[in-house]
Amino acid sequence: MRQGPAAQLWLVIVDASASTQRHGALRDAKGVLAALFDSAYRARARLALLNASGASPRWARQGLKASAALQGWLAALGGGGGTPLAEALALAGPWLARRRAACPEEQVRCLVITDGRVRELEAQPLGCATWLLDIERGALRLGRGRVLAQQLGAQYLHIDGV
Repeated sequence: MRQGPAAQLWLVIVDASASTQRHGALRDAKGVLAALFDSAYRARARLALLNASGASPRWARQGLKASAALQGWLAALGGGGGTPLAEALALAGPWLARRRAACPEEQVRCLVITDGRVRELEAQPLGCATWLLDIERGALRLGRGRVLAQQLGAQYLHIDGV
């Protein structure tokens, strides 16, 4: 009897606030996301997409298979408004707990994309392999992405090194 690879879930939390548009950061992050979506499709992974922009975070997808439909969401993703990243992380934790209970065999990975320009910088680990992609650019860098990565227990990456 053949057995396929373990099911995978990739949770992507995108900070698409107004500050992420500076210096082409969001544009470059969208390029990374396009490559990630392609990899998820080839790996037959499921995706959960949480958009942290405006007044409150919004789910774009919750555990559906990667498909070409993601390109439309990605094209429409624009920066603007506030940064409800703390709320998005708080929303993701309980959602992941419910997902783990429903699908205990899934291997979960999380990617947080942010420039770190948030008012509240307190976060708890999500309990899965996590990476933080820092898209902060410009002459004045606050460096909050690295602090947030430490709080999340995430591996830190900067967009200029990807």
